[in-house]
Amino acid sequence: MNKNKLILQASSNAKGNTYKIVTYLNQDNQFDIIDLSTKNIGHFNYNFENANDDFLPLMEEIIEKYDTIVFATPVYWYSMSGILKVFFDRLSDLLHYKKELGRKLRGKKMAMISNSGENDRRDGFEMPFIESAKYLGMEYLGDTHAFFTENEIDNHAKHNINTLKNKL
Repeated sequence: MNKNKLILQASSNAKGNTYKIVTYLNQDNQFDIIDLSTKNIGHFNYNFENANDDFLPLMEEIIEKYDTIVFATPVYWYSMSGILKVFFDRLSDLLHYKKELGRKLRGKKMAMISNSGENDRRDGFEMPFIESAKYLGMEYLGDTHAFFTENEIDNHAKHNINTLKNKL
């Protein structure tokens, strides 16, 4: 099977709740998964001093192999994880330093799945994803929020994950 879909897992806990959500979303093995916590990605720097870290090779791989990217993040302090925020900040490298690589994101698809212990994601959480997709010329397929009941993915959240998956 040719997988052209990717889940970018962006949690500080490699086997925590975000992992559970990613595993549920990928139970039929339709996606490749990359855990951003395994990558050395430095903060954005206007002088591109982090140009030799893992970000550019990772983006080259993503752009070459995948048409659809799903960002999976816990909700930390009402926002995406720090790991994912650094990744998003580094997309600026593709707007200034590696423009030809950044242009190749046009036409690709993006989605997002967030999670927390309760069904408490605040309105507007999805805005950075929607607006980044627009800016990069990507198609935003949607998002959902997963949450837990007694340490298991809530049934309502499972339904919402399945609904999102059908769009992918």
